[in-house]
Amino acid sequence: MGRGKVELKRIENPTNRQVTFSKRRNGLLKKAFELSILCDAEIAILIFSPSAKLFQFASHDMDRTVAKYRTEVGLPQSNNQLSRTMEYWRHEMEESKRAIRDLETKLRHLAGEDISSLGMKELRQLERQLRTGVERIRSKKRRMGLEHINLLKRRQRIMQEENTRLKKRLHELHDDHIDGETSSRILEADITFM
Repeated sequence: MGRGKVELKRIENPTNRQVTFSKRRNGLLKKAFELSILCDAEIAILIFSPSAKLFQFASHDMDRTVAKYRTEVGLPQSNNQLSRTMEYWRHEMEESKRAIRDLETKLRHLAGEDISSLGMKELRQLERQLRTGVERIRSKKRRMGLEHINLLKRRQRIMQEENTRLKKRLHELHDDHIDGETSSRILEADITFM
């Protein structure tokens, strides 16, 4: 059995009001989280309780989302926000540098370099990655080889058909030439008898 319609007005009892605030706040934050995951949406929620306590959720960086919002609605950015934005981009640069270093290290490991610092678990994982990579490469090579063989077979078939056609044409020309010579000899013979 469903709940009845709730009348939307301020709850007078402070205890009931606080309980409802907590439950609805948690439900709202949960729904925002689910929406951000399911739909890959960028979400930022700020909630101030009646006692001015801040509750927030951001699926991405809160400052970036707020700056994006301010730009979208045409609000000027404050100096404080500008410095936070600069700090955000500095942080992003550091994260990118770290990610590049990590990728370069992984690449060296895949090339068999700098593996002395790896433990047994990392070496096994690296071996699995290499084995998987080799299998993919072999599979691609086989597929490309078969495609090339099929192409060569098609070319061979076309060339054989062309060769057969040319041989047939040559025989026809040869037969026409022999028939022509025979006709010429018969004509010459007829002329000499006259």
